[in-house]
Parts: sequence; structure tokens; C-alpha cells
Amino acid sequence: MGGLMVATRSVLMVTGRVTNDVVSFIVFTLLDLLDVLLCVLYKLTDLLIEAEWKPCYCSSAKEAITSSGKILVSEQGESKIVCLSSSKLQWEDLSDTLYSRPSLVSDLSKSTVKELKRLKIEATTTIRTRERSNKNGTLRSTFTINSTIVEMLQGKIGGQRSHPIPRWSDCDCITCTSWSSSSSCKETLFVRAEGPKEMADKSDTGEDVLFIHGFISSSKFWTETVFPNFSREAKSKYRLIAVDLLGFGRSPKPTDSLYTLREHVEMIQRSVLEPYKVKSFHIVAHSLGCILALALAVNHPGAVKSLTLLAPPYFPVPKGEAATQYVLRKVAPRRVWPPIAFGASIACWYEHISRTICLLICKNHRLWEFLTKLVTRNRIRTYMMEGFFCHTHNAAWHTLHNIICGSAGKVNEYLDAVRERLDCEVTIFHGSDDELLPVDCSYAVQTKIPRARVKVIEKKDHITIVVGRQKAFARELEEIWKKKSSRG
Repeated sequence: MGGLMVATRSVLMVTGRVTNDVVSFIVFTLLDLLDVLLCVLYKLTDLLIEAEWKPCYCSSAKEAITSSGKILVSEQGESKIVCLSSSKLQWEDLSDTLYSRPSLVSDLSKSTVKELKRLKIEATTTIRTRERSNKNGTLRSTFTINSTIVEMLQGKIGGQRSHPIPRWSDCDCITCTSWSSSSSCKETLFVRAEGPKEMADKSDTGEDVLFIHGFISSSKFWTETVFPNFSREAKSKYRLIAVDLLGFGRSPKPTDSLYTLREHVEMIQRSVLEPYKVKSFHIVAHSLGCILALALAVNHPGAVKSLTLLAPPYFPVPKGEAATQYVLRKVAPRRVWPPIAFGASIACWYEHISRTICLLICKNHRLWEFLTKLVTRNRIRTYMMEGFFCHTHNAAWHTLHNIICGSAGKVNEYLDAVRERLDCEVTIFHGSDDELLPVDCSYAVQTKIPRARVKVIEKKDHITIVVGRQKAFARELEEIWKKKSSRG
């Protein structure tokens, strides 16, 4: 009887996997085609409303970088040199998953967009690179790409803003655009700091704690959950600092930003460490924020007292695999089940479908918040919805690819540096029911940093690891900080 049950279970599992594969193939093939059609639709709509269309990544290639750090751009008979050695942007900051996501209709997509470009501007961007192959001579290579990357790089390096703020497809409410009202707000993130007043000038011996939220979230993920649940003793000793990352919440959402790891880290340093005169601090980070936390810790190895990571998105890359593409497939496997994998696949693989979702949800977030309050008779707090809604497609798309996928080759270096150069407590929390990032991610981090402690929270997922158990989590954080303080 037991053998029959095992055999039946095995057959059902195989049948389920096959069904999932077949349905996924059909669904994502249709989505591939839909994204191509939306690409054309958005280009025409942008042209009608803004008198220019926004460059996209449907047919870009990576051959824009040269050994000299300069590219020769030829458009409409005019040529000019564009330098890529700007401190604001380096080519390695960009993930190739932005413009290289193989699919069944990828060739159709590329040819369609190329033809559309040709009909509109009749221009070709030609990049000639010169590389020294050996001492016997010089190897010359010529590449042809569309102007997507070049247009974005030119705007970034030249400091030009080619699109209005907000764009027609972005929300124009006060919350989402408050950062654009003054020049000072454009240069720093929105920061929420709580602590004793006497710590304002850092005249006492209090300690700082920096909280970094995850993808499509905001500082409210912390300020509405764990902040109110810290003990009176903790609130008197620690200055709690939570930020809205670049492109999210009430922080700046510039249209000319590519939201690279470098930009995110520099904005945190400029908005928190410098103005708040932070000398040493604890870090608490969730999901995508864990990558920023590691980069920040490596930049300030002597200042970090403890590092607490929640559901870190770390996937060890097998030898011979392209790191960015491997992580893309792990995070977004192009499967309809489980639902969270389907949602991640939509967000990662489809530039124009995800823009449509932002248009329908984020641009109209005031309506959705009103309806939610109406249906629930104002019985639930909507801070999670506010964090989810307050971003632009440009910010979400670039942050997702340039941080989650683009940092795949850097995280190993960061973890090695934390293990060898940092003398800080490393604690990792992960929900046992997390379907977005499996518990294996945390154990992989522990493999790289043996002293790290992994705490698996049973029956909790990617969000409920904090939300719903905020009191317990606040106590756990206090214990971590006290432990480090007692050791000096």
C-alpha cells in the first residue's frame, strides 16, 4: 500500500511538472508576442504625446564599450565621440539582461524594432573599436547596434534630461513628485530617522542603525512595522534610520538614471552617512537591499558593527555559466507556477508588459488605495500598498536588472570581503515558505561566510518574515546589537 502511494505521488509530481512546462511554454510565447506589439504601441504613443519615443532594450547589443573608453557615434551623417569614462557611469555597471533575454520570438522582436527605427530616423549607430590583440599588430572590429544604449548613455553622461518629469505614463501626485519641487531634494534620498533628540549632534555615545528595504518597497516596510516595536531602552540608545531607495517611495525618480549599484550606494552615502555624520553603524536589509548592504559594508569595512540580512538574493553561479543570465533564470524561471515566480518572470522578461502594469497600477494608485479602504471599511493600513505603488517603470526595471542580475558577478567578491576584512556580526533570516528566494540562498551565504548565523523562520514567506512578527523581530534585532556592543 505504501509503495502504491509513493508511486502515485511520483506520477502526480511528474504530471504536474510536465503540465506546468507545457502551459508555461504556451503562455510565455504569447507574452513574447504581446511585448513586441506593446513595444510598437508605446513608441507611437510616446511620439504622439511627448514628440519623441523612449529608447527601449528590444534590440540593443553590448558592443558599445571600447578599450579606449570612447565610442564613435554616427547618426544621420553626423559623427561625434562619446566618452564612457565618466565617474557617473561605467559600462560594467549595466546588466546585459537589460537587452539580452533569449526567447522564442526574440529574433522577431529585434527585427521589428530595427525596422521601426529605420523607418523613423533612418539612422545607424556604428561603433568602431580598436583593440591590440598582440605585439604583431592591431585587431580592428566594427559593430552595429541600435541607438538605445547610446541615447541613454549620452543623456546620463551629458547630464541632459530628454523626458519630462513625470512622464505621461507615471504618477503625478504630490507624494510621487515631491522630490522634484526643489533642487536639494533631487540630490538626496528621503530619510526617516528616529532617536533621542540629543543624538542629533552625535554628542553622546548612541549607535546608528541603517535599514534598507527591498524591491518595489519603501522605508515604511520598517517604520510601520519594527520601529514602533523597539523597546524604550533601544529607542533611547539607537538612532534608527530608514531610507527610500533611489526611484522608490518619496525619493528622487530621475528619468535619466540607469539605477545602477553605484548610483544606489552613492545616494545612500550622500543622504545618510555624510549629513547624519555616521561613523559606525549596524545594517538591517531585506531582499534586494541585502546586495546594497553588502556593497555599502565593503565600502566602509571599519564602520559596520553588525550585518543583518533578510532573504538575501544570492545564487552561486556554476563555472562556465554567464552570471547575469544564470541569476535571471533563477529569479524569473518563465513558469506560471508558483504565482510568485510568474510575477517575477513578468517583471524581469517583459519591458513593455511591466510598463503597462505600472501604467495601470502605479499611475492610478490613489484610486486603488481608495477602493481598498472602501472595501475594507478602512480596517487595514495601506503602507504596504503605498510602498508597492510609489515608483516608476524606469526605476523598477533598471533597479531589478542592474542590482539583482547585474551584481551576480560582484556578490562573491563582497562576501569574500565581509569574511576576510570585516569584523562584524552577520545574521541571516529567511522564511521557510519563501517561494521567491529559497532558503538555499541564505545557506549559500553562510558557506561563503562561515561565522554567519542563519535563522529559518518556520511558516513565514518573503514578506511575513517581518510583517506579522514585527515584535519578535524587533527583540531579535536588539539582541544582535547588544551582543556586538558587549563584545566591544
